[in-house]
Amino acid sequence: MLGGPVFVSWQLTRGCNLACLHCCTDSAPGRALKDELSRDEALSFARQVVDASVPYVMLCGGEPTLVPWFWEAAEALGGGGVQLKVETNGQAFGPAEAALLARLPIRSVQISLDGDSEAVYAGQRPGGVLARAHAACRAVVEAGLPLEVTFAPTRVNIHEAAAVARRAESLGAFRFNTGALMRLGTAARLWDRLEPTPDQYAAFRGVLASLSAALNKKMDYCYTPFTIEEGLREGLAQPPATLLVLPDGRVKVAAPLPFVCSDLRLRTLAQAWDDYRSAWRSDAVRSAAARLLAEPSRLAEANHWRPLEAEAITI
Repeated sequence: MLGGPVFVSWQLTRGCNLACLHCCTDSAPGRALKDELSRDEALSFARQVVDASVPYVMLCGGEPTLVPWFWEAAEALGGGGVQLKVETNGQAFGPAEAALLARLPIRSVQISLDGDSEAVYAGQRPGGVLARAHAACRAVVEAGLPLEVTFAPTRVNIHEAAAVARRAESLGAFRFNTGALMRLGTAARLWDRLEPTPDQYAAFRGVLASLSAALNKKMDYCYTPFTIEEGLREGLAQPPATLLVLPDGRVKVAAPLPFVCSDLRLRTLAQAWDDYRSAWRSDAVRSAAARLLAEPSRLAEANHWRPLEAEAITI
């Protein structure tokens, strides 16, 4: 039995410099939560992660680099030997930022390219400039850091999937991450205008299969599990050894479900890990997951966080 998580996905903020149509965390300019962790609270948690010998942490958001204590947290984790993944939209990320990360044990830097033309990219990521994202990708690679590219398919951009994948390879990415659009957050509210049609998805998967099977490929294509529902089914069979930490320090049971099972302002990392493992064994989580799999529209409730204990009382 594991004594702690092997991976922590830490959402530092709901604030962002873009207002993406497909955002699964409801992030956008001015959306930072009023009770997000303070610098001292965040650095205390980072020290707990190091002391617990957690091997891998992802810093994400929102846009994590906007958080005033982002670099201190990254240095505290990386200096303690934790491998880091940083998710950024690349709009304010250049050679200076890449050089700072290059001093740390970086597993990857992930940048979203949701279009290969300026019109499509900006249409899906309002406020974004495609050239800045490309420049950020180049800065990552030139600093000797591993680059991952993500692509979230919608009706807006799915026709540019192949072009984006080829662009990612030309920029030096080692991995291309994609899958079905997740019905979470902003995407859930705009679902009727964003969800690709079955024919579009069929063509998209054909493109991915063709590119993935190409000889002499320089980049991995990662698109399984293809849907968030498939991922949840896998979690029910074998819960992931992952803690999803929200900007206010609460711990979420799973991205598709609305439940929080612990609070790192009140509980230590070790206690939160115990809370998380207990949550996955609970009837409340398994019943809620079964209802969601039978009725996927419930995914729209995932960001309406509530304590798991309250759910257990109602069952």
